[in-house]
Amino acid sequence: MISKNITISIPSGLEARPVALLVQVASRFESRITIESGDKVVNAKSIMGMMTLGLAAGENVTVNADGVDEANAIAEIEKYLSAEN
Repeated sequence: MISKNITISIPSGLEARPVALLVQVASRFESRITIESGDKVVNAKSIMGMMTLGLAAGENVTVNADGVDEANAIAEIEKYLSAEN
């Protein structure tokens, strides 16, 4: 299992469209992927779960991945969350 702290750089934060895109990125991997914010831990492949976090730009999250492609999963999710597009 790999864990990484990441700061959300997406200007709008994780509202509906960015969450949907994040779920698409996470779903490409076999690994179990979770996002932690405060005391909440949600499945990164769940749109509804991710929406409950209500994350804004500049917030920090911990991304956890456990599985055969965990390193690639963390790298791609970090790349997405760190993009300032």
